[in-house]
Amino acid sequence: MKLSFRCLPELLGHVPEPVAARASLPDWLKAVPSLVASETLGGAEVRTLKHCPPLIDALAQGVMFRLAADVMVDNGELSWDWSPPPAPHARQTRSPIGLHVPEQATGVPFGLPEGQFVIKFTNFWTVAAPEGISLLFTHPLNREDLPFRTLAGLVDCDRYRDGFVHFPAIWRDMGFSGRLPAGTPVAQGFPVRREALELDIGAMNAGELARHGKVQDGLQDDPGLYRKSFRAPREK
Repeated sequence: MKLSFRCLPELLGHVPEPVAARASLPDWLKAVPSLVASETLGGAEVRTLKHCPPLIDALAQGVMFRLAADVMVDNGELSWDWSPPPAPHARQTRSPIGLHVPEQATGVPFGLPEGQFVIKFTNFWTVAAPEGISLLFTHPLNREDLPFRTLAGLVDCDRYRDGFVHFPAIWRDMGFSGRLPAGTPVAQGFPVRREALELDIGAMNAGELARHGKVQDGLQDDPGLYRKSFRAPREK
């Protein structure tokens, strides 16, 4: 599937490009050990989440949108020193981060402290998708190490092709201080085909029950069975 991204001509080379999420895997994934001793199990060695293909595939799926510039965080205040080239045709802010006033989040259960602004990461790229395709934009999956949480939104990017989609987020870590570097992942986008779902719900028949038992027994004998026998090949 082809997705097209465009920025204002003056900003090309000055704002981080969207990248395939597989090119933006977190450093902690590489640092996670493969095996650890479990005190809970009396010191027995167990495999870590590094052996969980669904978790890793979620990190690597879709498109990653990244922070446009370094942002300094000090005692809850955000600041930046960034001067991208002026763009005469621009109809949006040149700031990497905008704000929603606290009242705009009235009544939503997002854990926003009273009086705290909702931040909004500025996106400098339009997104054009094929006919019938929307994009689900959400917080980078399994990235609880980030001091914010991006809110999810679904945009019909086959029709809304020439405007920018920005990313509102809740700042979670009030103790965070320092630099949020340019290129930090701020939103992950997933193409979604717009079509009605049909839900087929019921008890397993004899054949389904037999297949289920075979899979469960296989997983018991070989914890890597999903990766070896069921996981579809991924693009490199």
